[in-house]
Amino acid sequence: MTLLEDLLEANEAFVKNEEFKAFKTDKTPNKKAVFLTCMDTRLSELSIKALGLKNGDIKQIKNAGAVVSHPYGSTMRSLLVAVYALGVDEVYIMGHHDCGFGALQPEPVIEEMKNRGITDEVFETLEYSGIEVSDWLKGFDSVEESVRETVDNVKNHPLMAKTVPVHGMIIDPETGKVDLVINGYDKAK
Repeated sequence: MTLLEDLLEANEAFVKNEEFKAFKTDKTPNKKAVFLTCMDTRLSELSIKALGLKNGDIKQIKNAGAVVSHPYGSTMRSLLVAVYALGVDEVYIMGHHDCGFGALQPEPVIEEMKNRGITDEVFETLEYSGIEVSDWLKGFDSVEESVRETVDNVKNHPLMAKTVPVHGMIIDPETGKVDLVINGYDKAK
């Protein structure tokens, strides 16, 4: 049986047994907050439970490294939609220790792309178009600096309301301990 078949079979049982009822909520988050976190599997439930949150309390966006790297990319758009259309009043950026994206070296990823059939011509076309894939794939050196930079990018975005606090945190994926990097209520910083 394939993974897809396993998943669909589990879903059929989930619906049949009405397990969905335990997750009933609406589109507006109870805590009026949106979290940008890393897609690391260790954080799937830990990042929520470590802060005493439950289903429906927040909006959650996940990407590699919890980074806003482009001011008009899909991550920033999702944060803005959360604020202006989905009842969010606060933004939380949550990086984590031992982040795979932080340690990411572009060369092995590019080599794996080539192994899976992406041709040199594709990379040449991208480079000619002004996209340096190795720069685009590069991780970060410091999770704290990455969180600070992302908070700054979100807080100072021209479409983000200045009344929305943007907080920065780092979670330890081994223990769930959260350290505050930036308190978004502190306007002086």
